[in-house]
Amino acid sequence: MKGTFRKIFLFIGIAAIVVMLCTFKSDTAHLWSDLKRAGLWLPAIIALWAGIYLMNALAWYIIIHDGDSKSHISFLRIYKLTISGYALNYATPVGLMGGEPYRIMELTPYVGASKAASSVILYAMMHIFSHFFFWLFSIGLFLVCRPLNTAVAVILALTGAFCSLAIYFFFKGYRNGMAVRTLTILQHIPFIRKWARRFASEKQETLQRIDQQIAALHKQRKTTFYASLGLEFAARILGCLEVYFILNILSEKTAFADSILIVAFTSLFANIFFFSPMQMGTREGGFALSTGGLSIPSAFGVFTSLITRVRELFWIIIGVLLIKVGNTSPKNKVQ
Repeated sequence: MKGTFRKIFLFIGIAAIVVMLCTFKSDTAHLWSDLKRAGLWLPAIIALWAGIYLMNALAWYIIIHDGDSKSHISFLRIYKLTISGYALNYATPVGLMGGEPYRIMELTPYVGASKAASSVILYAMMHIFSHFFFWLFSIGLFLVCRPLNTAVAVILALTGAFCSLAIYFFFKGYRNGMAVRTLTILQHIPFIRKWARRFASEKQETLQRIDQQIAALHKQRKTTFYASLGLEFAARILGCLEVYFILNILSEKTAFADSILIVAFTSLFANIFFFSPMQMGTREGGFALSTGGLSIPSAFGVFTSLITRVRELFWIIIGVLLIKVGNTSPKNKVQ
C-alpha cells in the first residue's frame, strides 16, 4: 500500500514538472538569454535554497526529537523529506495537500502514526506562523525605510491587523491543539463532511493524542517551540537574498531592505490566491506590483519571477527524484 501511495506522489511531482515546463512565459531563445545573463548568480541562488531547506529541515527535526529519545530518524532523512515535501506542495492547490501526507507516510515507521502526524502538523503550523511574523516585520521595515501616504497607511494597518489576529489564533491553537478542532470544522464543509465525521469517529483517540502533543510543545518545552519558529523566520529572511542576488544582476543600487519588502508583498499576494497550483500567475503579479510600488522598473520584476521559476523547477525535479531514493524501512518499526 505504501508503495502505491509513493507512486501517486511521484506522479503528482512529475505532472508538476510537465505543467511548469509548458507554462514558461518565455520562448527558448529569450529564456536562454536570461539564464546567460544571470551567469554565476543562478547556481548561487540554487545553492542558497539548499541552505534554506536545511534550516526548514532543522526546524522540523527539533520538533520530532523534542522530548523523545526513541526517535532514531536521521537528520539526512528529514532533509530529504523536507525537499520532497515542498516539491509536492508546489504541485497542489492550497499548498499543504501533497507534501504533508507524504511526510506523515514516510515518517510513521520511525516514530509512529500519532507522533508523525503531530510533528508534521506542528511544523506546518510553524511554517505558516513564521510568515505572519515576517509580514509584520516587513511592515515595520517599510515604515522605517519608505515614505507613507494615506492609501499605503490603510493597507499596512489592515495587513498588520490581519497578521496580529492570525498570530493570536495560532497561539491559541498551539495551547489547545488543532487536530480535533480542524476535523470539527471540516464536518460542516460540503462534499467532505461525511468523510470528516467518519474519520473523527474512527480516529478520535489518535486525534486527541495529537492535540496533547501539540499543546505540550508550547506549554512544557517552549525552548523547542521558539527555536523552531526562529529557524523558520530566519529562513524567510535568508530567502530574501534570492531577490537581492537577482536584482543585483540588473542594478548595483539595490538595497537588501527593498528585497525583503518585495518578497513580503509577493508572498502575501501569492498566499491570498493560495488555491492556485504552483502559484501560477500570482507570483508574477506580486513581483510586478511590488517592484512598481518601490519605483523599480517593471522589467526587473519580470526577470526576477523568471529566475525564481527556474530555481523552483530545479528543486522540484530534485525533490521528485528523492521520492524514489533511500526508501529503506527502519529495522524496528514504531507502531
